[in-house]
Amino acid sequence: MDLFVRVLYMLGLLGVGIAARSVGVLDEQRADWLNRFAFYAALPALIFLSTYAEPLAEILSPTVVLGLWVVLFVTVGLSWLVHRRNDTPAARGVAMVQSYHSNFGYFGLPLVAATLGSAAAAKASLILGVGALTQVPLTIVILLRVTGSDAAIADELRGVVTNPVLVALVIGLVFSWQGFGVPAPATDGLGVLAELALPIALLCVGASMELAFPREDLGTVGSVVGLKVVLMPALAWLTFTLLGVSNLTIQASVLMFGAPTAVSTYIYAGELGGDRRIASLNIFVTTVVSIVTLLGAFEVLL
Repeated sequence: MDLFVRVLYMLGLLGVGIAARSVGVLDEQRADWLNRFAFYAALPALIFLSTYAEPLAEILSPTVVLGLWVVLFVTVGLSWLVHRRNDTPAARGVAMVQSYHSNFGYFGLPLVAATLGSAAAAKASLILGVGALTQVPLTIVILLRVTGSDAAIADELRGVVTNPVLVALVIGLVFSWQGFGVPAPATDGLGVLAELALPIALLCVGASMELAFPREDLGTVGSVVGLKVVLMPALAWLTFTLLGVSNLTIQASVLMFGAPTAVSTYIYAGELGGDRRIASLNIFVTTVVSIVTLLGAFEVLL
């Protein structure tokens, strides 16, 4: 698919999700069903297919993990510096975590798989897996500390290890390690699910957005956008280039870190004392802007 057409396709799906919610087609229950299908079926299928047939040494790269942590923790430090003067703890906590917490699963990985192929998707799956194990606990801890919420951290962290995305990654790595094959009918069926990952994820993102643009929030939103979809992918390009990885890995990492703020941060904000209104606004704006910035990244890198 031509790059410009792909961008229009992504924007169109976001618009369909927003419109479907506004007219009641994607009400809360149906959006939840669609989200569960993406989370428990489409994304795990995509991750497994991207990893099981790739050489294990190509997937489990310590250099990629190191690069991921450098990009993530540098951005976390910068987000603290930028947002530390925000007087409202609920808004400050949300702005901090949404400046680094990437939508690796619903946006980054499907986009990498659709544009760069299975080899790049295997690298992106590693970023997704290690990234989830890192950024989810980090986001929970930061929100609890900044907002002063009394939510039980153990209950929040327990969901990380049972995440179906991580389970699919582990199974894919085991198949790669042991050289297990998968029957053609099974890969065909999983392939159908994997193809649905990007469109369903974008519909879910669109259906989750609440559109409101209060003037007093523009500074906070602008700083989140700048850190998340401008600085973070640029930092990823610099870090992975200096680490000397392949061009394909650099391309995959830039697309992954150029993904918008994760929709899950809206849920964490609600459960852990954050400002839901700002969280929703940040997700919407970073999603729209990221499509433009990723288009620019495509033009430069590909």
